[in-house]
Amino acid sequence: MCSLAFARSLGFALIPLATCCIVANILLFFPDGKISLAQNDHVTMYVWYFMGIGGGGLVMLIPACVFLGMGKCVDSCGTDSCAMCGSVFAALVGLAGSAYCFLISAVALLKGPYCKNGGEWMYPFMDDGGSYLFAREKWSKCVQPAHIVEWNVTLLSILLGLSTLEFLLCFLQLISGLVNAVCRPCCYKQEYSLNT
Repeated sequence: MCSLAFARSLGFALIPLATCCIVANILLFFPDGKISLAQNDHVTMYVWYFMGIGGGGLVMLIPACVFLGMGKCVDSCGTDSCAMCGSVFAALVGLAGSAYCFLISAVALLKGPYCKNGGEWMYPFMDDGGSYLFAREKWSKCVQPAHIVEWNVTLLSILLGLSTLEFLLCFLQLISGLVNAVCRPCCYKQEYSLNT
């Protein structure tokens, strides 16, 4: 029974994380608060991969809903082990979504923002290998939109952190579900044989 309560608590934890991923990804579309930049395709191409909206957001709602509905699943399945098998599959979906969000955010962070540099829109830090992150004096290469480097670094770092937390929570449920699905029937068999 405590494994079901653990799964439900993870489901409750995943909902705000998924919501924050969606919000962070949406904010990446509007650097400097201007809609025209997204309309003119002057945002980094990785924003269009929807890593926060899809991977860390909507996909993460699948395991969250499964984990929250674990009690109902036990009633319909008949056993905790059956319900835990379902949570293992949901955790695998969550692991895939959070890994996707993490990887795309990391690549976008390493490539740097898409900005106006010397009258031309480009990725000025593309061949930098991410060293621009530790050299603030290089950030002035991006003239427009204002503060685009800070905007991207902050939001992509948030996505990295959130997707890491989501990955850890889904991994915990994967381990818990596997242990309960595999070990629980064995324990019941031993208990039954000892009582007879």
